[in-house]
Amino acid sequence: MQMRTKALLEGHRSLCLIGLGYVGVPLLASFSDIIKVVGVDTDEAKINSLNQGIDPNQEFASDSFNLDNIKLCSNLNEVLNCDTYIVTVPTPITKNKTPNLSPLKSASKSIGQKLKKGDLVIFESTVYPGCTEEVCIPILEQESNLEFQKDFNVGYSPERINPGDKVHRLDNTIKIVSGDNPDTLLEVSEIYRLIINAGVHKADSIKVAEAAKIVENVQRDVNIALMNELALIFDRIGINTNSVLEAASTKWNFHRYSPGLVGGHCISVDPYYLTYKAQELGYFPNVILSGREVNNRISRFLSNKIVQHIGKFGLSLSEARVLIKGVTFKENVSDLRNSKVIDLINHLLSYSIHVDVVDPWANAAELNKNYGIKLASTPSGKYDCIVVSVKHKQFLELDELYYSNILKPDGLLFDVKNQYSGKLKNIAVWSF
Repeated sequence: MQMRTKALLEGHRSLCLIGLGYVGVPLLASFSDIIKVVGVDTDEAKINSLNQGIDPNQEFASDSFNLDNIKLCSNLNEVLNCDTYIVTVPTPITKNKTPNLSPLKSASKSIGQKLKKGDLVIFESTVYPGCTEEVCIPILEQESNLEFQKDFNVGYSPERINPGDKVHRLDNTIKIVSGDNPDTLLEVSEIYRLIINAGVHKADSIKVAEAAKIVENVQRDVNIALMNELALIFDRIGINTNSVLEAASTKWNFHRYSPGLVGGHCISVDPYYLTYKAQELGYFPNVILSGREVNNRISRFLSNKIVQHIGKFGLSLSEARVLIKGVTFKENVSDLRNSKVIDLINHLLSYSIHVDVVDPWANAAELNKNYGIKLASTPSGKYDCIVVSVKHKQFLELDELYYSNILKPDGLLFDVKNQYSGKLKNIAVWSF
């Protein structure tokens, strides 16, 4: 056993986590069962919540955290007795769809100011291949006046958290690990083996580990884009895409993906990190960017379908009422980042359509503050269209009577996730 892991297990050192979002909190819960952990996040409200054992993301129960082993703070300067840092800050994109490395640079700068000889820094944030060595390590050197590999070491282990997934969890998903040399790789592997029952995969280099994470999400994005393009074509032909896919799925080697809104902080963002690096190197990634363009088009496609339905009955758009059920980026999570449902809502509002939004998972204050959209507690009155845009477990329980009571006689239910297939017989339903 390496001295670093031994010191962590014996309580002589603490592990420091920078960034307590959907990636950092699972690590906090898992590591606190075994070793002392210091969690750092600039969001004071999040710190206060976690200090009470309350997960702001609603993923973990209070008993998931060993509060005796946890210290939380909003400033890295308060961190003491740590020689191992894990960085899980977000890596979003700019309005121009280029990497926004500000959170990552800021975290690297703060760590650099604390860094001492013998320390280990592990990055988990999703980046383009080469980013850790080209951007993060120079900042660490500059701020610490220490020399990389001589005075400190760096590893990279991409996050693989799937928010809302109760089956594929942190502990039972193989962890990709990498390091700047074989000794670092061994240390990184040992640290994660403390909490990962599924084991680790040792990547050949930091760049390989960075690329592997990007590829996971690019693959899904491109496959879903193909389904979305098929849906756009089949809509013009006048056939149901899900019916086509059901038939095609009877072939043994057909891989089933579903059309729909592609949002969130991974699949709709990560491809732009790879395309940025590709273009920097003089290659234009046609397939990846085409997939992104198709997936970004779907919210407008849905809004046009809603407007077309309303127009069939000669109703003024300003008099029309639409109910949106679900605004988070995926089912059973509270995360609103890059939710394409928000794009759909804004498209409808641009037509002066009255839009009500209900979501049992979304935070009303966050939705209003960040997107200017108000969350209704319950539906009110009758609607011309109802859009069930997210497959929350609470929506699966709703029956035909429920929708009949809030849908106008000529109203249309948009079952975006195809969750009510064959269940609603007496009301009009649209699905891909």
